[in-house]
Amino acid sequence: MQLHDSTARGPGSVSPSEIARFSELAERWWDPAGPMRPLHAMNELRISWSLAHLPAPVDGHGRRRTLLDIGCGAGLASEAFARAGFDVTGLDASSAAITAGRHHLRHHPLPEGSGPLAYRCGSAEELCAEGARFDAISALEVIEHVTDPAAFLAMLSTMLRPGGALVVSTMNRTLRSLAMAKIGAEYVLRLLPVGTHEWRKFITPAELGQQAVRAGLRIADIAGMVPGLGGWRESRDLGVNYIAQLVRD
Repeated sequence: MQLHDSTARGPGSVSPSEIARFSELAERWWDPAGPMRPLHAMNELRISWSLAHLPAPVDGHGRRRTLLDIGCGAGLASEAFARAGFDVTGLDASSAAITAGRHHLRHHPLPEGSGPLAYRCGSAEELCAEGARFDAISALEVIEHVTDPAAFLAMLSTMLRPGGALVVSTMNRTLRSLAMAKIGAEYVLRLLPVGTHEWRKFITPAELGQQAVRAGLRIADIAGMVPGLGGWRESRDLGVNYIAQLVRD
């Protein structure tokens, strides 16, 4: 499948090859047994940890706080954040993924009491240039796919309002992650399409911390995410998957 989004060809954090790859998966994004089943499996943990480390969805005056779910795909996390009460903007550079997200939302309306959810096809650079600001930002399994992780974090820092928080989940660049998240998941168990990840682009916690500091942020909390028979759970083991809370100093 060829991707023709103008946003995917533009400069900045968006990688045309990455967007094309995920666009091919868009129609089955919401299939828990499909190519995105690892995201479905870990989504409950990602969301629960994020909600515990982001500002409350509603402030003391009853106003819904705004949340940017960047690299949202077809909206697994976006819908969950809206159900929690945030006013959510789901941003992705893949028009196919955004179309799938809108289609799912149209046919599976959020329950009463949820916050609004609006999808947008575009890049972080476009949103930042418009002066958009958010109370909370989630970047889940995204930073390892962008062209310049440090510049990406700097943009997100610019879009974060004072007192806000950013949650990032990604994969550590270790021999264990090469064996499990790359070779095992893609080539042996076929949990993900081959080529989903590039191991050299995985980011160590130390690198994330250094990039955060350059962006005017710091890691306030960090945890590993590990699979088990009872589902994914939080762990001190950062060797493969991990999630971090970033705040301003």
